[in-house]
Amino acid sequence: MANQRMLGFVHTAQRMPDKRPATERRQDFAEIYARFTDERANEQANRCSQCGVPFCQVHCPVSNNIPDWLKLTAEGRLEEAYEVSQATNNFPEICGRICPQDRLCEGNCVIEQSSHGAVTIGSVEKYINDTAWDQGWVKPRTPSRELGLSVGVIGAGPAGLAAAEELRAKGYEVHVYDRYDRMGGLLVYGIPGFKLEKTVVERRVKLLADAGVVFHPNFEVGRDAAMADLRRKHVAVLVATGVYKARDIQAPGCGLGNIVPALEYLTTSNKVSLSDTVEAFENGSLNAAGKNVVVLGGGDTAMDCVRTAIRQGAKSVKCLYRRDRKNMPGSQREVAHAEEEGVEFIWQAAPEGFNGDTVVTGVRAVRIHLGVADATGRQTPQVIEGSEFTVDADLVIKALGFEPEDLPSMFGEADLKVTRWGTLLIDHRTKMTNLEGVFAAGDIVRGASLVVWAIRDGRDAAEGIHAYAQAKAAVPVAVAAE
Repeated sequence: MANQRMLGFVHTAQRMPDKRPATERRQDFAEIYARFTDERANEQANRCSQCGVPFCQVHCPVSNNIPDWLKLTAEGRLEEAYEVSQATNNFPEICGRICPQDRLCEGNCVIEQSSHGAVTIGSVEKYINDTAWDQGWVKPRTPSRELGLSVGVIGAGPAGLAAAEELRAKGYEVHVYDRYDRMGGLLVYGIPGFKLEKTVVERRVKLLADAGVVFHPNFEVGRDAAMADLRRKHVAVLVATGVYKARDIQAPGCGLGNIVPALEYLTTSNKVSLSDTVEAFENGSLNAAGKNVVVLGGGDTAMDCVRTAIRQGAKSVKCLYRRDRKNMPGSQREVAHAEEEGVEFIWQAAPEGFNGDTVVTGVRAVRIHLGVADATGRQTPQVIEGSEFTVDADLVIKALGFEPEDLPSMFGEADLKVTRWGTLLIDHRTKMTNLEGVFAAGDIVRGASLVVWAIRDGRDAAEGIHAYAQAKAAVPVAVAAE
């Protein structure tokens, strides 16, 4: 009934949106979940208990006011729900699709802890915001007045785009520089279409362009302009390049052909899905069709790789991870999707070498025992003597994580300070680096992390840039001598 209190979880079970069967979704790169119907969204939003301390919001990096927009959805007040949703998040329909809700909001839902099953927060978020796009409620955030100041943003990923939108709304002229031909960074080239269809990103980029953000594609700082040039041109510059350097593995045979970095593989696949012609795909070197594929790693990138290989028509797909299922960093939901689609997981196994003459033919691996916990609380992997085995492989994909590129050298700014991990060193209160007027946000500061954290960092950096620019623009008025 319409006036019923928000305690639907007592009598209504958790239900996810309809999911396409694995046999069907293996054939294409379309998203696997359907959208909630109005009735289902209302029903599932009504399961929220509106608890006094909303742990879902506490554990959301952008502090989404989740209970409020769930209540508004349950009451059928969708336009208001959209307004609340987008107030704290620049890309809510993207987060609804790709956030690991099982580790964030839904994993900390009070009803989840009481064994009733979490509110399906991510699916409701996607429903609210897709409805908003359909209804024309999503408008460009144009400023009420122009400030006459410009800001440069290096990197068109989630951190850079979030900062660009916030700064444009405040009245800055914003120029976004990106080395790729399309804006979106990993949202376009790193995340496969079955998790995030590219039209969803394209309409966001168009919205920013309609608001007046100026995009400079195929623009590489250090090649097309030095950092010093951008610093002279803009009142402030934000570095939001992300981390793209693949973490490597040093083992016998690691230089064989067909052992490739995950991002190179995913970028190629995404470009092909966007109708680009990519030589490495055409000649088969980055195409899994008909091959025995082995993916090394257990994070979300590894899950993207195994599920992409399935869709490309691989003969077999195996994932090697040195810890067990409960200790893997990737989303458990993604692992379940991969298993449904035919991926085989080899838990507690680590590569120690590669077979082959010129191209890889197999991965030599050892079994791992998880020993006592280390200082972080995670059990230490230990090799089991005499446990060697070999896995056939025609294509090996390294999804072992990402590290920062050498930005001081790339940008021609030797004085730009980095941490011992190579990430940019910033003042965390202001988000400024050691260089005057140069700020940084996202993975290039925190290391490889989640899209939602990049959005939060971009929003925070925009506030830091605004405070800096306003202070710099404030010219003291000279007092006339009497």
